[in-house]
Amino acid sequence: MTRTIQARTIQARTIQIDVVSDVACPWCAVGFGALTQAMQEIGDQAKFEVHFQPFELNPNLPVGGQDAMEHLTEKYGIDQAQMAKNQAQIRLRAKEVGFDFHPEGRKRIYNTFHAHRLLHWAALENGLEAQSRLKKELLISYFCLRDNMDLQTTLIAAVSRAGLNSDRAIEVLNQNAFDSEVRDMQQHYLDLGIHSVPSFILDGKYLMAGAQPTESFVSAFNQLLTKQD
Repeated sequence: MTRTIQARTIQARTIQIDVVSDVACPWCAVGFGALTQAMQEIGDQAKFEVHFQPFELNPNLPVGGQDAMEHLTEKYGIDQAQMAKNQAQIRLRAKEVGFDFHPEGRKRIYNTFHAHRLLHWAALENGLEAQSRLKKELLISYFCLRDNMDLQTTLIAAVSRAGLNSDRAIEVLNQNAFDSEVRDMQQHYLDLGIHSVPSFILDGKYLMAGAQPTESFVSAFNQLLTKQD
C-alpha cells in the first residue's frame, strides 16, 4: 500500500511597519536604509508591509524655503563648525546604508507637504512597494541631488525614477488631492505622542525611535518572529 504524504505549506509571518518620517530628515534616510538592509537579511522568514506615514519637520516654511545655516541656527542653536561635524557623521552613516549624501552642498531647507501628498497617492493607487520606491527617490532628490523640493519638476522627476505615472502625479499636485488625508494622518501621529522622526511602529504596538542600526531592526524582527500571539 502506498501512502500519500501531503506537504504542509508554512506561511511566513507578516510584520507590519509604520514608518513616521520626513523626506527632509537625514536620519530618516539613514533609518530607511537600515530598515531595508534588515528586511533583506531576514529574507523569506517574514513578509513585510511597510507604510510610510507623513511628518513635516518644518510645516511653516514658506515657498522658497529658508537658508540652511540660518534655519539650523534658529532651530537648534548650532554654528557652522557643529553643522560640519554633524554632516560628516550623517554622510558616513548614510554611506553604510546605501545613500551617497552631499549635505554640505544644500543651501536651503524646504517644506515637504507636497512630497507627502505624492507618497499618500503612491500607496493608495499603486501599492506599498511603489510608495517605498518613491520614498527612496524623494530622499535622493533632497540629500543626494540637493534639488529644490518646492518645484513640481523635482517631485515629478522622483515619480518618474520610481516608475510611477507622471501625468497622474501632476494631476494630484495640481488638484490639491489628498491634502486633508495627509493633514489628518500627521495629526494622528502627533496625537500618539510622536514628535521626532524617524519613528518605526511594529505591528501597531512596538515603537522604535530614531535612526536604528540594521542589527537593531534584525533583533526586533527576530523577537517578533519567535513571539507567540
